Amino acid sequence: MARFVIVRLLQACVALVGITIIVFFLVRTSGDPMQLIASPNMSPEQYERIKADLGLDKSWGTQLWIYIKDLAHGDLGSSLVRDKPVIKMIRESLPNTLKLTVPSFAISMILAFFLGIMAATYRDSWWDNGIKFVAVLGQSLPGFWVAIMAVLVISVELHWLPSSGMSSPDRYILPVGTMVFFMLPGMMRLVRSSMLDVLDSEYIKLARIKGLPERVVIWKHALRNALITPLTTLGMIIPGLVLGAVITEQIFNWPGMGVMIVQSTFERDFPVVQAITILTALLVLGINLLVDISYAYVDPQIRFQRT
Repeated sequence: MARFVIVRLLQACVALVGITIIVFFLVRTSGDPMQLIASPNMSPEQYERIKADLGLDKSWGTQLWIYIKDLAHGDLGSSLVRDKPVIKMIRESLPNTLKLTVPSFAISMILAFFLGIMAATYRDSWWDNGIKFVAVLGQSLPGFWVAIMAVLVISVELHWLPSSGMSSPDRYILPVGTMVFFMLPGMMRLVRSSMLDVLDSEYIKLARIKGLPERVVIWKHALRNALITPLTTLGMIIPGLVLGAVITEQIFNWPGMGVMIVQSTFERDFPVVQAITILTALLVLGINLLVDISYAYVDPQIRFQRT
């Protein structure tokens, strides 16, 4: 098991270095931030001095070397536009994003597993058909459109809930509900199909013939073997969670990292975009590592096959 974890950890480190380099060069191909920073009244001397102060007068290779050295010491740099340490900006925005994404992720996963298992257990019943209809509906409708319609109908027309802000609990309902709508259908269908495969297997039939209670067959024997595919997909949901947060924060005017990265991208604020992208990549790699370990725990054959 230790070898399995070490191999996965090394692969994650290599991937993180590659992502850092790719992101560094990609953000610089978007244009020169001095075009947005410079004012019409600025003299050529002032222009060159500001460019030198921001380190933009050096070659891309030199900038990359300086960035990696600073990154190794935990320095994410300072915003080119706001003249503020990036780490401080992230500390201000990250809690707001976590207040949105953590409850959304928890609610959607609990609902997805519960509804998926119930749909598989009561296959072809009205319960199963209802869940399949909701899943198809959720995967067919674009998330951003659902969020906009929720604002128009529930907030603007009916005045049931506020459409923006985070000062009271009722302001969380629409954005969290939208995020749950992003994540629930796919995982629910996956849990259902995975459970159906397991429930048709011979050892489950044998367990039922031996007279084991149905709840023991479902929740103890079938669920553990049905978890492998959903666990793998769980790692791929995290990038979708980040994308969903970016869209949701924009629509509901939520002051989180999603709003910050969109503004920074348009402002060509390289240090902020790089820092958020790399931290997101770090999060995704960490989640994937945990999923791989969980995967190997659920099915010990996997760790021997892959190491």
